[in-house]
Amino acid sequence: MSASAPVIEVLVVEDGDEYITNLSTFVAGGIHYTQAKSGGAACELARRMGPDVVYLDMRFDRTPFEELLGDIVSLTARFNGDVARARAFLQDNQGLFILRALRDAGYRGPVILSYDFGGEERRFRALSAKDPALSYCPDYADARAIRAAIVGAAQQGR
Repeated sequence: MSASAPVIEVLVVEDGDEYITNLSTFVAGGIHYTQAKSGGAACELARRMGPDVVYLDMRFDRTPFEELLGDIVSLTARFNGDVARARAFLQDNQGLFILRALRDAGYRGPVILSYDFGGEERRFRALSAKDPALSYCPDYADARAIRAAIVGAAQQGR
């Protein structure tokens, strides 16, 4: 990025502090990060700040259960009454529930899911067919790959 390029505003949505710490430390320079730790907070911040990119974790196992988005009753029915499986599904796929909430709240910009869809290419194709502004960056990606994903998403969103 050149010195005259605008700063890229990224909303980082995660239930811990790993991404915000690593991104701020290793993927800095021309990128400003704001953090939300739940789907509700992400929707509010997206409305207020209008980020260029949302960097979204997939798994939310540290978020208090009452702050998770999704319908536990219908998920429990889907899993034949198994509340534990429904809860695990909600935590493991919370990023997709947050993505839906962001879209429902009016955010149309690019979203990068921090998740490795390498073994689930068909699943990602189905998701991105419904949401062309969606991309992913594997959890294990290095700083260069993450920067490229963020800059590329921001450029496509402009």
